[in-house]
Amino acid sequence: MISIFFVQLSIGQETDSLPLGLTLISQANQGNSYLTFPTDIGNIEPLWFEGNLIPNFYIRQSKNSRLMAVLTPQIIVRMYRDYSYPVRTPSYIPQVTFYYLSKSTKLLSGTAFYGRLAHHSNGQDGDFFLENSEINVKSGDFSTNFFEIGVLKTGTIKRLNSYQFFKSSVEIHPEQFSQSELDGIYSRYRWHNAFSIFKLSSSNEPNDAKKPSISLKCETTWMFGNYNQLNTWSAERFNLSLTFYYHPKFMEDIGLFIQYYHGSDYYNMYFNHRLDMLRFGIMTEKLRF
Repeated sequence: MISIFFVQLSIGQETDSLPLGLTLISQANQGNSYLTFPTDIGNIEPLWFEGNLIPNFYIRQSKNSRLMAVLTPQIIVRMYRDYSYPVRTPSYIPQVTFYYLSKSTKLLSGTAFYGRLAHHSNGQDGDFFLENSEINVKSGDFSTNFFEIGVLKTGTIKRLNSYQFFKSSVEIHPEQFSQSELDGIYSRYRWHNAFSIFKLSSSNEPNDAKKPSISLKCETTWMFGNYNQLNTWSAERFNLSLTFYYHPKFMEDIGLFIQYYHGSDYYNMYFNHRLDMLRFGIMTEKLRF
C-alpha cells in the first residue's frame, strides 16, 4: 500500500524531462556513507557508532553513456559499547551494479533500469549455531550471494525546486549460492521500494553545482518465501526506513540526518533480530544537480 501511494505521488506531480546522467541517478540509488552518533533510541544493542562506507567506482565509455557499471566495496561496521570497544563481524557487501538509460541523457524522460550482483559475508569462520542452538552472532560464519533487478523513475517538482526518485526492485538469494543454515530462517525473496525527494538550495550557484539543502527518503521491504514459518502477510515480513537529511551551509560534503528504522537487522548474523529505533548522525551527500 505504501509503495502504491508513492507511485501515485510521483505520477501526480508536475514533471519535466531531466538532463540527468547515469552518475547522478546511480548516486541517488546506491546510498550514502554515514556515521551514527552514540545516541540510538530503541532496542538495538548499545553502540558507539555504526559506520556505512559506500565508495563507488564507475566503468563507462563517457559521461554521456547510456550504459554504465558501478563497482562498490560496501562495508558496514558497528563498534559496541562493551569491554575493549569491540567491532564485531563487520558486514562486507561487495557488489557490481549495471545501469541502463531508456533514452539519451538530453531526452531523458525519467526511466532507468538496473541489475546488481552482490555478496554479503562477515569474514568469520565459527560455527553458525551455538551448542544451545542459538545463532552465533559474535563469530558465526555468515555468507549469501544475491542479485537484484529494478527500475528507477526520476522527475522534478517545480514549485518545490526539487528532484524526486522512485525505485522498485526485486532481490533474490538463490539457495545454491547461500549457506544451507539460512534455509527457513532467512528471507531469500525481497521486494524493495524507495521514494526520495531532494530539495535544492536556493543559493545562486550554477545549476550543475547545486546541492540538496534537505532530503527525505522512505524505503520499504517486503520479505517473501519460507521465512521463520511466518504467514505471507505477517507484519514481521515488513521493513520500513524513514530518513531526513539536512545540509548546513557551513559544511561541504556532509550533513546531519535523523532516521527511523523498523524491521529486521541488516547486520549479517544479527538478521534474526527485529529493530525499532531512532538514530542520528552525519552523512555524505555528493549529489550535485
